[in-house]
Amino acid sequence: MVEEENLESPKEVVMLENEHKKGCCGWFLTPIFWIKMLATETHWSFVFGVVVVYGISQGLGGALARVGTEYYMKDVQKVQPSEAQVYAGITSIPWIVKPLWGLLTDVLPILGYRRRPYFMVAASLLNGDPLGFLGVTSMLLVSLHGKLHLALAVVSLTAGSAGVAIADVTIDACVAQNSIIHRSLASDMQSLCSLSASIGALVGFSISGIFVHLIGPKGVFGLLTIPAALVFFVGTLLDEPSVTNFNYKQVNEKFLDAGKAMWTTLKFPLVWRPCLYMYLSFVLSLNIHEGLFYWYTDAKAGPSFSQETVGYILSVGPIGSLLAAILYQNALKDYPFRDLLFWAQLLSGLSGMLDLMLVLRVNLMFGIPDFMAIVIDEGVSKMVGQLKWMPLLVLSSRLCPPGIEGTFFALLMSIDNAGLLSSSWGGGLLLHILKVTRTQFHNLWLAILIRNILRVTPLCLIFLVPRGDLDSSFLPAELASKEDEIESPKEAENIELVPLVNSIEDK
Repeated sequence: MVEEENLESPKEVVMLENEHKKGCCGWFLTPIFWIKMLATETHWSFVFGVVVVYGISQGLGGALARVGTEYYMKDVQKVQPSEAQVYAGITSIPWIVKPLWGLLTDVLPILGYRRRPYFMVAASLLNGDPLGFLGVTSMLLVSLHGKLHLALAVVSLTAGSAGVAIADVTIDACVAQNSIIHRSLASDMQSLCSLSASIGALVGFSISGIFVHLIGPKGVFGLLTIPAALVFFVGTLLDEPSVTNFNYKQVNEKFLDAGKAMWTTLKFPLVWRPCLYMYLSFVLSLNIHEGLFYWYTDAKAGPSFSQETVGYILSVGPIGSLLAAILYQNALKDYPFRDLLFWAQLLSGLSGMLDLMLVLRVNLMFGIPDFMAIVIDEGVSKMVGQLKWMPLLVLSSRLCPPGIEGTFFALLMSIDNAGLLSSSWGGGLLLHILKVTRTQFHNLWLAILIRNILRVTPLCLIFLVPRGDLDSSFLPAELASKEDEIESPKEAENIELVPLVNSIEDK
């Protein structure tokens, strides 16, 4: 009872503090009190790490990398949109093996540490793109080479993807661990991750088109060494207890134990059923983004948007994601998972009709400019996608068994990434079958219509998702009992970053 009261007390403190603040001042101070509450409960260093990895590295850096890569494939490599879809899928393959990175961080310390070395290794490859484009070494190769062979370019992008995946798994392990220790704050942590990523992406997309125009897509790749350096900085400051007298001969046994724990958990119906829904819902939402991007920038069939305009349009997406995160945090987080996913999936199919109206130029019939129509489309689609993604993240964090949080959360995320990979390749195949090329877009409307219909079909599988809320337990009884044993871990087991002030004073 005492532990439950302590878990709720931080939010109560925030509410009491907010009661003393009125008007606009209260609106501005509320997020500060909320972040202060998270920093107090989970340690400020956890909040700092989330902001760096999700906000600066994946958000801002990922936005720059996405726009730069799209123009690199279109204007430098000159590939067809269906081919660009396939190559984007290839570069995301390291995300499917995320459980391997997660398992390494859980059971194999390097030089006595479980987290710090993996941040540093990831930073040596990382470019900060959440979709996995270009690590530091490979990024510089593409940036400095006049015109790298397409095969080598794809290999470089895939190498960078591994770095992104490792960094993502490491911070995800921290989120999953804290979600178990502070169960009542699980949704707040996911909101922090989403808000950081959305704000970072908003800034990144806003400046991406300008940089692509001024220094070209290859020049943008050179800028991405900065987010990678910050990730390395996080790994350098990470203060975690050193693992002493670790018996590396037991690594194989630990791998087997972790594998058995994962398999035991996956066999539980309330675990594998939502996992199956996650995968199928992403597979059936075919990704045809490259076809739309080529149409956006085409001078004859499309609106012929400039690089700066494309960046501004894409910057609306993070605003939609940000609004979705705020809406979920303040109004939707206590609703059952099944209800939220049902409406999110339905809205996903309906919002796709905006693309259809745009390609058929219906917007011009009503006097709506292309730019305004695409801005509305981008904001609505990203908002709906985020509303679907956030309950899946919270549900995934609640399915993680204690002891292998990073590994199992990575497994769940790899299932989603496998679905996204299948979606990308399926969308590329659809574009190829319908003969949508760099200059031919006659059947693009049909590809959009087929995609929208398939987006609604997962509603037939919604019964696979449990109706429980964030306080429900979905783990087997034997695993739940182990979870109770780690509700109050030793302070030395907490993941912390060394305070910046102390590091400066020590010099």
